[in-house]
Amino acid sequence: METRVAVMGIIVENTKSVEQLNSILHDYSDIIIGRMGIPYKARNINIVSIAVDATQGEISALSGKIGKLDGISVKTAYSGV
Repeated sequence: METRVAVMGIIVENTKSVEQLNSILHDYSDIIIGRMGIPYKARNINIVSIAVDATQGEISALSGKIGKLDGISVKTAYSGV
């Protein structure tokens, strides 16, 4: 099956959901190319970016699970490759 490269931008406003977020990311670790987290203390949020290489279905499933977490929002940008 064909895979795509995508970047997921995640904003964490509720730190109580971080443990669940990390658990989900661990479950999908085989499709994650890299991850960067930035704590933004001035606004009391965390910004996480995830690069993935996976099928459309896997990317959508990951994004959907993350988006259901309380106080966490996610957007995905796909490459043309």
